This record gives sequence, structure tokens and C-alpha cells, in this order.
Amino acid sequence: MKNSPQLLCLSAIVLVLLLGLGCGSSSPIQPSVALVPTTHPLVAQYNISRINLGASTWVEFGPDTSYGRQTSKVPAVGSNILNDTVSILVAGMKPQTTYHMRAHAEWPGGSWDDQDRTFTTGALPSSLILPSFTVAAPVSGVSAKPAPGVELFSLIAPSNAQGVVTDLEGNIIWYCPGNAFPIKPLTNGHYIINTTNDLLEVDLTCNVIRDISAAQVNASLQANGYSFTIPPATSLPTGSGGQFHHDVVVMPNGHWIALCEIIQNFDNLPGYSGTMSVVGDALVDLDTNGNVSWAWSSFDHLDINRHLQGLPDWTHSNAIVPMSDGNLLVSMRNQSWILKIDYSNGTGSGDVLWRLGDGGDFTILGGDPSQWFYGQHYPNILSTNGSQMTLAVFDDGNQRVDIDGTACGVTPACYTRAATYQLDEDTKVADVLWQDLPGFYTFWGGSIGVLSNGDVEFDASEPSPSVARSSIVMEVTQTNTPQTVWQMNVTGENAYRGYRIPSLYPSVTWKQ
Repeated sequence: MKNSPQLLCLSAIVLVLLLGLGCGSSSPIQPSVALVPTTHPLVAQYNISRINLGASTWVEFGPDTSYGRQTSKVPAVGSNILNDTVSILVAGMKPQTTYHMRAHAEWPGGSWDDQDRTFTTGALPSSLILPSFTVAAPVSGVSAKPAPGVELFSLIAPSNAQGVVTDLEGNIIWYCPGNAFPIKPLTNGHYIINTTNDLLEVDLTCNVIRDISAAQVNASLQANGYSFTIPPATSLPTGSGGQFHHDVVVMPNGHWIALCEIIQNFDNLPGYSGTMSVVGDALVDLDTNGNVSWAWSSFDHLDINRHLQGLPDWTHSNAIVPMSDGNLLVSMRNQSWILKIDYSNGTGSGDVLWRLGDGGDFTILGGDPSQWFYGQHYPNILSTNGSQMTLAVFDDGNQRVDIDGTACGVTPACYTRAATYQLDEDTKVADVLWQDLPGFYTFWGGSIGVLSNGDVEFDASEPSPSVARSSIVMEVTQTNTPQTVWQMNVTGENAYRGYRIPSLYPSVTWKQ
């Protein structure tokens, strides 16, 4: 029996559908491509239409047709089997420069490669206030190369684009206008920014995807009967940080935990007559709708009479570190302590489980108090093994206590260190595993991390008070006598944080 015209037509349709799903070696439908500028002068948008459903798509780009960099792979998630569309933001390019780009797609049984296309980036807006970034000449005799990646900065005022990324040669390749205290990459390719009044999630064009305001958090705190709210920014002392301040972290369940400044009044504290409005710290755990699901106040758990750097700025926390056991570390600069807080994945009591630092719950091996950190920033956990923890800390050195009990000042002079510690939570013993004394004293700010090649990188926010608004980022070997592998000098503004990220995209590493 002969096939009917209707059956032949149906068979043809099924064949096209199967090919469109990638059963052939190549797509039967030529994708439609548009490479267009965005609102950001350093970001292009690569639009690919009629791509196979379920395909994984990405863009490679660079100054010539060897490309050299690529975006993350993006799945096509439309509903039309033969007409799916994906848009990829391409970022990581220098201003006023022509780049070559080419899109790719692959799926089970097939693939597609676009032709080479070019895109020319725009100029940095003349309204931007940015510092200069210069890389120092390699140190004589050091042949080691810096770890791959790019530098992510959280600058401070007067910059009006405080989130900035440079390549390792000091070229600006991305920025986001406004405050960034700090800015951090997210696993979905976006960035989270603390503007001091709002917590934002933005894409690579700095388009706001999600915004949680202090007012919204206060409404939730009041509705849920918490003992505090975040005061207006105008009531906070100058230099204290802001309503949201210094840090915000993203938890595995998608919640955001942020540091907030709160105020409580005290009468006739020792050394302070009358009523004193003391500034402390709070933590707020915000669900995906911006509601407070857990909160913590320093006033409920610490002694108000311990104020190492005076009042009203009592605790001045600057970092939150999620732990693998479900609890949190909080760095309190003005206590020279790192606290472990009972968070228990959002169900904890908030009790302080231990205090790390001089006068806390741990003993420093050897008994020399100068080996503790003082006025520290940016602790981060490098590894855990049972009760053992390796912790990196940027040790600013404010009020460091010498072995004879003398606090640093003129004699002895204060100094700054990059350090890693080995902690035993069971025995409460701490030991300095490694340190680098770069030869200066930065009295505020900073960050530290261990890179993919084992080197240590740290940012000194103001290493030379005689040079207004300057910072240094250094990559050094993690050896007994550290050698400088790479150094970037920031001139014109201070970098609260500066650290290496693999690229602007998750799961992608860019090499120089």
C-alpha cells in the first residue's frame, strides 16, 4: 500500500523535529544571531535564536581570532523545539577596544559554531571617578608567575563606581556604578552588592535583579517581634559603615546573611558620663523574599564594657564566614576577636560558642600575644578536618600587644601581617602556620586568600598614610621567606578589598 500524502508530510515533520533535537551531526536550522551593545559600555549581548532546545551555548572572545577567553555555558531553556533563544552577556573587555567573538552550541549528537564577529567597546563615562591601577615590575630573581584570574575590587569613596575588575596588567575590564561595600560574585553569574542602604543582585550590565532595602528588613523585624531595628543612616556616626555594612554572604539555601549596624543607649558607662548611644552589630538572615528568618544582636551576647577602641563604635564587625558545621564566624575588628556563633543552619540560639583572639577562649602556642591578630579583616576558612581548622586572616595590627604586654604605638611600632592559623576547636589551641610581614602598617581594611597555585594574595587598604588614598595588592609565595610574585598599586582611592577571582563567570578560569 502506498503512503498517503498526509503520512509522508507527518513523517517529514517528525524527521525535522528529531534533527532539531540534535539527532544529527549538526543543526538542520541555521541559528539567527545578533551581536548588540548594552547599556554598559564594556558589555556586549550575543543573541542566538532558533537554537536547539537543551543545547549548551557559550561565547569565546579576545583581541584576535585566537580568542582566549570564554563565558560560562548557558542552557537554552525555551519551549519551542525549533525556535529556542538564548542571550549571553559578554564581559571582561577593555574600553575602546575591538574584540573578536564567536558563539558555540553543543547538544547530544550535534554542535554548531558561529562565524567570527567583532564588537568594539565604548569609552568609560567621563563622570566615573576611578583610581589608577599599575602593576609593579617583577622582583629581580623571582621567575614564578601569578595565579590566573582577574582582580575584583571593593573601592571606597570618592569612587562612584566602587565595584571594579581589572586584569592582571591593571586594565579596567568591568565596573558597576555606585557603592559596593562589598561586591561578590554569585554562582549564577550575577553579583551581590551591599550599597550600605540596600542589598542588590545585579547582572553584568549592572541591571538590578533583586533589591532588599533596610526599610524592608525593618518591616520584617518588627512584624516578627525582634528586639532591634536598623537605625536611619543619618543617626549612625561617620565612618561606622552604614545600615548594611562591610559584608553579606549567600547561603546554600539561597538566603542572604548581612551585617547591620544597630544602636542601643547606655547610661553612665565606665569612662563615659551621661547617656551614650553605642553602635553594635546585628546579623539578619533574609529568605528569598527578603523576610528575616533569623537574627542576632551583639548587645544580647557580649560585654558592653569591653571596648578596645573606645565608644560609640563598639564592635565594628567586618566579615561573615559560613562554616561547614552550619554555624557562622564573625570578625569583630574593634574587639580583635573572631567569634563562632551558634547559627545551626538558621535554627541556632545565637550563643557565642568561642572567641578567637587575645583575651578569648584559645591559647596561642608559645604564649606570645603578639602572634594574635589585632583589628583584623577578612578571615576565611582554608580547610577543616574534624576539630582542626586552617584559617587565613589579614592582621592589620591595631593595638597589637607585645610579649611584655605593651600595646603598639610609637614604641613598639604597629605592623601588619598576612597570616594563616591552625586551630583545634577541641583543645582550644591556635598556632601561626605561616606569616608575611610586608614591612608596613595599614590601620584599616584588607583581605587575604590562598590562590590556585598555593600563593597567598592580600590587599593592604592604606599601607602608607603619607600617600593619600592608595592601596597595595600583593601575591607572595607561601614559603618561610615569602617572595613577591606580583604586586598591583592602586592610586587615587583606597581598596577596602581586592582579591583574585578566576574570571567574571562561574566555573570559568581566564589565563593571562
